[in-house]
Amino acid sequence: MSKLPLLFAPITLRSVAARNRIVVAPMCQYVSVDGSPTDWQLVHLGRFAVGGAGIVFGEETAVEARGRKTWHCAGIFDDRHSRDYRRITDFIRSAGALPAIQLGHCGRRASTHGAMRDFAPLTEADARRGRPPWRGISASAIPARPGAHVPLEMDRDDIRENLAAWREAARRSVDAGYDVLEIHGAHGYLIAQFLSPLSNRRTDGYGGDLNGRMRFALEVVDAVRGAWPADRPLFFRVSAVDGAGGEWGMRDTVALAGALKEHGVDVVDCSSGGITGSSGLLPVPRVPGFQVGYASEVRRRCAMATMAGGLITHARQAERVLREGHADLIALARELMYNPNWPVQAAQEFDCADPFGLLPDSEAFRLRRREAQARDCPPGSEVRIPWGPEKDVPYSWARGFADPPAG
Repeated sequence: MSKLPLLFAPITLRSVAARNRIVVAPMCQYVSVDGSPTDWQLVHLGRFAVGGAGIVFGEETAVEARGRKTWHCAGIFDDRHSRDYRRITDFIRSAGALPAIQLGHCGRRASTHGAMRDFAPLTEADARRGRPPWRGISASAIPARPGAHVPLEMDRDDIRENLAAWREAARRSVDAGYDVLEIHGAHGYLIAQFLSPLSNRRTDGYGGDLNGRMRFALEVVDAVRGAWPADRPLFFRVSAVDGAGGEWGMRDTVALAGALKEHGVDVVDCSSGGITGSSGLLPVPRVPGFQVGYASEVRRRCAMATMAGGLITHARQAERVLREGHADLIALARELMYNPNWPVQAAQEFDCADPFGLLPDSEAFRLRRREAQARDCPPGSEVRIPWGPEKDVPYSWARGFADPPAG
């Protein structure tokens, strides 16, 4: 291409600069121990930083112990967690990427097994194995789905306590060395439970109309923004629309995004789904780039930065999203699981100067040499390969040895 692809143009958010627009989206792993990361998170996240991404998010990280979905979810509800995450953030930064954390609270979706068991509720049988169920909290005492645990409806004291947990988690995120912080307000978790009228049946100031249902989300933003440094960016993930049969829609999301901007949010991360009901809202079809339109609408209507994700798998697809002004950042998850070096491959596809410069020097050096050697002897060429002190044998990449020696 004649110009540097936008995908590889640096971007500055407040005082923080990312080397490119490729973001590793949060991916829950269900391998934490009492909230703390293990060697798995170090390797899992480290490979994406080594592979050339600009921003690397860790998995959704609970702001309090009861805010985890499972016993094995990540958390940052104790000061020791900050120390545990520090080795991960230090490594990500040493590889040239920005370490990022997504803070969350599952609310009524608490006390389950992991995704591999379809979030089945914990039972007394699990308690006998040392993993007892616990009661989640929510905007209203409505279970997430039939058969799930009924949550506790939060009163004003519960809300104040929860806001304090978000504030402390943000403070610990600073101590842990993160450069970017995202609030998880999507996918049917606690904040989304306040936003959607399907899960919020309150009659006080935290329910009712749209402004009432947005109140908790904005108070969380204020609590986090107050503890998060003013020179570091704050993201907010939204479900732009509820799941099938839901009631929260794009008009609500635009109103929320405008308010988030006024409260200090820099980037809206547009996702979808998480709460279902019986309205006429259709399920979101999982087609390539299926959430890009949501990011585009928020960016256009609210004049603020957005991040798009959802089956973005090809470099030119990602570049088109940026070039056409639909989003400012591209989030990938499963595609990076499949190919952690996707950024390098994308840079090669665009003929960027020195695509291996995204990698650590120890790897870039060897790969540059391999490329030079390949240019010197492209596929199909014929050379003479030394066979011994008295004979060189013609060799073709396509045909093998053309004249193998007798015997």
